[in-house]
Order: sequence, then structure tokens, then C-alpha cells
Amino acid sequence: MQINIPSVKTEVEAAFAEYEKALVTNDVASLDRLFLNAPTTIRYGGGENLYGYDEIAAFRSSRPSAGLERTLDKTVITTYGTDFATASTLFYRKTAPGKVGRQMQTWVKTGDGWRVVAAHVSVVPDET
Repeated sequence: MQINIPSVKTEVEAAFAEYEKALVTNDVASLDRLFLNAPTTIRYGGGENLYGYDEIAAFRSSRPSAGLERTLDKTVITTYGTDFATASTLFYRKTAPGKVGRQMQTWVKTGDGWRVVAAHVSVVPDET
């Protein structure tokens, strides 16, 4: 298996950037589209455990749309072969001083493009 094939990594970086833009602008349609529409898709959030696409979509549609701006740091995207990747990043929000967010996503290439099949978001004290 080849790790970080340049063309594949570029595709995932673009999908990740699209997701980030959709997240901070609360583009719910794009966020929904970027998660695999399957009962096996999982998202663990700061205060919720969501199993299946339907629970994730319901969360997205009811989430507050204010205060979503953030700064990313130490983003690492790694591809494995041509159809599997992980994306990990730290994030900081002005609305959460002294805290650092952690986000990990598992991406799979489907016939419709790259989709998140598992995600974890958490916030912890920033001890740096």
C-alpha cells in the first residue's frame, strides 16, 4: 500500500477544505453531503454520540449557526492507497479561550467522491 500518493492527498485536502468552509459558514447541505449517507457512519461530538447518517444530519440541522469561526493548527492528512484517508487537526475558537479542539475524520472515496465515515470532535484545556 502506498501512503500519501500526491494526487490522492490533493483530493482529500480539497475535500477537507470544502468541509471546513461548510462548517464555519454553517452550510448544512454541504456538511450533509460530505458525510457518507449510511447507518454505519458515526460522529462523536463534544456533547453527543451520533450513530448513522440520519442522526448526524438531524444534529447539523439543529446546531446553532453563530460562533463557528475557528483557526486550525497542526492539520495532518494521510492517505492510504487510493480510497482511504484520515484527517486530524487542532482548532481554536475565540469564544473558547484556554481550550483546544481536536478533530479526527476517516474519509473513504466513493463513487460520489470523498466522504466522512467516522468523525470525533472534542475540546480539552489548552496546556501549551
